[in-house]
Amino acid sequence: MLQTYNPKNDNLLIHVGGKLYPRAEAKISVFDSVVQGGDAVWEGIRVYNGRIFCLDKHLRRLRDSAHTMGFQGIPSPEVITKALFDTLEANGMRDGVHIRLTLTRGEKITSGMDPRLNQKGCCLIIVAEWKAPVYDSQGIRLITSHIRRNGPQFLDSKIHHNNLINNILAKMEANLAGVDDAIMLDAHGFVSETNATNIFLTRNGKLYTPHADSCLPGITRGLILEIAKDLGIEAIEKNLSLTEFYTADEVFTTGTMGELTPVVEIDGREIVHLSNSNVFTTLNQAFQRRATSEGVALPS
Repeated sequence: MLQTYNPKNDNLLIHVGGKLYPRAEAKISVFDSVVQGGDAVWEGIRVYNGRIFCLDKHLRRLRDSAHTMGFQGIPSPEVITKALFDTLEANGMRDGVHIRLTLTRGEKITSGMDPRLNQKGCCLIIVAEWKAPVYDSQGIRLITSHIRRNGPQFLDSKIHHNNLINNILAKMEANLAGVDDAIMLDAHGFVSETNATNIFLTRNGKLYTPHADSCLPGITRGLILEIAKDLGIEAIEKNLSLTEFYTADEVFTTGTMGELTPVVEIDGREIVHLSNSNVFTTLNQAFQRRATSEGVALPS
């Protein structure tokens, strides 16, 4: 899975630190914390039919992550929302858009690790692109990475931070194996998530997903659990082994970048649908209905 470049994004206007810049001129300082140490938090957000989907949940997670990291001068939800509206309006965007929202600790007075060197406040970056879901709707292939997902004893996955080196290393293994992404296990050998998404399986009409201990409790993940409850589908969070994924009726991933995506193979094992239920299709249809009808409306 390699994303392709969309020529529609040639002339983007990008928000950096309170101003809009043409794509070629959008830059941050070499003294910014995200450059010096990956010291930033971020969100991926989608726009459907003139609405920003799950905006409140994304802004809450962004602020929770920044607060946990001890950022000073975190912009209010109202300030961030206005910056989002301004960026989308400037680019003429109302549908088919993915937003990468980043909040860095800001610029340092000199190079160094110490957050006390950050004396200019946070830096907000908004990159809105014309971008469809990135995975093949017919399904993706996965391998298992030897890189373990961080647990809270190392770096709590509930902080949606920009330090993504372990995910990148796992993605490199997937690239070398010629598949789309990699499953990452936790410290005990249970499935956690992929390098980029949360992961679910179905068996005998029931839905299962790993505990959100070493994985990000994704917003799409939470929405799928909510939809399942509404539809009367039993949803269970538990420790899951690779064997349970190999032998599942269905496996699929969830995330803002790719929405819901079926998995057709893991470590060379085909996912063979043995039951008559089709939980994935039911959940995906319900998700699409909500994604295209809910959210914070853009100014007309």
